[in-house]
Amino acid sequence: MLKKEVHAEKWEQLYNGKNLDDWTIKFSGEPLGNNYKNTFQAKDSFIRISYANYENFEDKFAHMYYKTPYSNFILKFDYRFWGEQVKGGASWNVRNSGVMFHSESAESNDFDQDFPVSVEMQLLGGLNDGKERPTGNMCSPGTNVIYKNKLDRTHCISSTSKTYHGDQWISAELIVHGDSLIHHLINGDTVLTYSQPQIDETYINIKNGAEDWAQFGVDSTKWQSLNGQILSAGYISLQAESHPIDFKNLRLLDLSKNH
Repeated sequence: MLKKEVHAEKWEQLYNGKNLDDWTIKFSGEPLGNNYKNTFQAKDSFIRISYANYENFEDKFAHMYYKTPYSNFILKFDYRFWGEQVKGGASWNVRNSGVMFHSESAESNDFDQDFPVSVEMQLLGGLNDGKERPTGNMCSPGTNVIYKNKLDRTHCISSTSKTYHGDQWISAELIVHGDSLIHHLINGDTVLTYSQPQIDETYINIKNGAEDWAQFGVDSTKWQSLNGQILSAGYISLQAESHPIDFKNLRLLDLSKNH
């Protein structure tokens, strides 16, 4: 009787525990690679986004991109919000951050670009105000997705997760099958599923209507010819948008190599 050969899953650690050498930083209004005011910090076992050196946020939206693009993968990580939002951050950015994927590269961002064209797994913390505030949502800077079998231009689609208050660690997981099914999981539960992320040349916000990309520092002319293009691969980045947050146990299983 022949034994089946068993291949061990090869999970990649995205943080080396020492430095940020595998990542590229891009702040809105700052040169590529400038870690403005030491916002992104390498700690012993986690990556910290800190605003300790700020007096005011001044719309310094930032993203830190991992070196390798991916298409079919599982990404697992833990996160926790901590501290207070820096002065000058928008009210909607209190305990608000995210992980971007299928993203354009750091190098392709325009100088004053606030958010990369990408899909975001949005992370939110409860505000102890009696209102539900789910996490693991989907936001779509410069994109939209198929949700519940139709094209949905809602900028952020809420997940079914519970609300998590305080500074506790939360486990999150992204299961991405290229341009087909995408699942968001929080603490082991699937809280959102959608498919076919695609470029949308109009920046859509359900509350404010269509908004010109120029408002977010994006040269929309370079995207017009790509309108409707399905996104099947791209970069992963960690978001910094005015509230301190930590990320740990960042690990990825490349499904194209493990099947």
